[in-house]
Amino acid sequence: MIFVGEGALLRRAVQHTLDSGLAVDLVCGPTAALTAPPDVPFLAVADVNAVAGDLADASTDGLVWSVNNRMIFRAPVLSTGLRILNIHHGPLPAYRGLPEVALVYAILRGDREFAATLHLVDEGIDTGRALAAEPYPIGPDDPYHVVLRRGLETCHNLFKRCLPLAAADPDWTGEPTRPMGTDGGGYFGREALARLPEHRGHPNFKRATDLGFLAGYLPELAAALA
Repeated sequence: MIFVGEGALLRRAVQHTLDSGLAVDLVCGPTAALTAPPDVPFLAVADVNAVAGDLADASTDGLVWSVNNRMIFRAPVLSTGLRILNIHHGPLPAYRGLPEVALVYAILRGDREFAATLHLVDEGIDTGRALAAEPYPIGPDDPYHVVLRRGLETCHNLFKRCLPLAAADPDWTGEPTRPMGTDGGGYFGREALARLPEHRGHPNFKRATDLGFLAGYLPELAAALA
């Protein structure tokens, strides 16, 4: 299987796959630093669609995992026949887009639950069919950085739970899932990020934007809130 993404969440997924005795054909992402174990082939790219042929040639099982991946899959990859599974930090279909931005809005709205979702990748952004989901609670006083850390761990747990199912059956149709958080949701991209300062008067704004020690890992979000 192939992995596309970056950072610690991807590295943990790759290592868990190897520890499970499964083959990793290739890791693909924007940088090699802290992304792949040294014995795993790595392909550094700024646009995954530019290396669609390389992905197709490297794959031994037709399966691609997208984990902590900000690159958008387009026709060059989607037309290869590879099955692409994305771990999305957010309940779908309500909270599509940038997870770190969507989570701010979820806390602003007083949501008491968020989720990690595994879905098939199609031509849209986070619009593919959901295969599995794992909800987790948001406490009424939880600050953003606490909720985000809980969510990242939930994403990893969802991956660990679904990995053997997808590996055993490339056409795995998923678990019964319920649409989550469908009220008041939508797409949360850079426009939603730019609008965040408009909510400074909201009673939940302080805890919804308390990035804590994670501020250095979320430069775009931190800059928008500065």
